[in-house]
Amino acid sequence: MRLTAQRIDPWSVLKISFLVSVALGISGVVMVAVLWTVLSGMNVFSTINDFLTQITSGEASGPTIDLTDYLGFSRVISLSAVLGVLNVFLLTALATLSAFLYNICAALVGGAQVTLSDE
Repeated sequence: MRLTAQRIDPWSVLKISFLVSVALGISGVVMVAVLWTVLSGMNVFSTINDFLTQITSGEASGPTIDLTDYLGFSRVISLSAVLGVLNVFLLTALATLSAFLYNICAALVGGAQVTLSDE
């Protein structure tokens, strides 16, 4: 059986893409939290902080750089949450725009043909 997808409803694309992008945003925040916890448990941040202290404490006693001021857990999680929210809006808008563009192109060329078979 051959079917032709002539039109995709932009409202349904908007709803589905919103739910998928929210799920991706939540999983991204969880992934960043787990990665930060693993790196902190392996003492990566303290090792880099010690290295930066050795580099910056040369002949003159200048200001020291504390890596945890820039890469603290709360700061990293809040940044990933902000990026997740921004990603939700962008992915939802891009998917809806793609549905509108597909409908315009399908009106010109007839749509995409799909062949279904029963085995």
